Amino acid sequence: MTVKDYNKAVEDYSNGIYRFILKNLKDKDRARDVVQDTFEKCWVKHETVDAVKVKSYLFSTAYHTMIDMIRKESRMTSFDEVRHESIVHNNQYSDLNEILHKAIQLLPETQRSVILLRDYEGYSYDEIAEITGLSESQVKVYIYRGRIFLKNYIGSPEKVL
Repeated sequence: MTVKDYNKAVEDYSNGIYRFILKNLKDKDRARDVVQDTFEKCWVKHETVDAVKVKSYLFSTAYHTMIDMIRKESRMTSFDEVRHESIVHNNQYSDLNEILHKAIQLLPETQRSVILLRDYEGYSYDEIAEITGLSESQVKVYIYRGRIFLKNYIGSPEKVL
């Protein structure tokens, strides 16, 4: 990968990576850190990264960097700070977008990531498998289970409207 290819990759993919990470972390500063670390890692390995596959490399690196950050922080969290929330939404409310974002945050980390990659970023199953390191069938199962959870959480449109 040349310097020109690297700069084009930053221009083309930094916003998409940032949105993907921000949806998972819900913290702008931490999301920026992950994006910066991702592009730093790409620069360090720019001689071995194929310019054709740079998008997949960047999203894979960002995903794994985010997972590492979450794991590191989870070891530092005390159990007193854990909040237990209900996984069923019964209140009537008209802001479906807010309900959907809340529901997505309740998903397990892997399900949330694959659903965001598929439904928000538009990746194919095989691309998601490459990014996350899961098999394509595992990706499909996680997406299916996540969508079932979201469907049950949100309930019927009549309850939301």
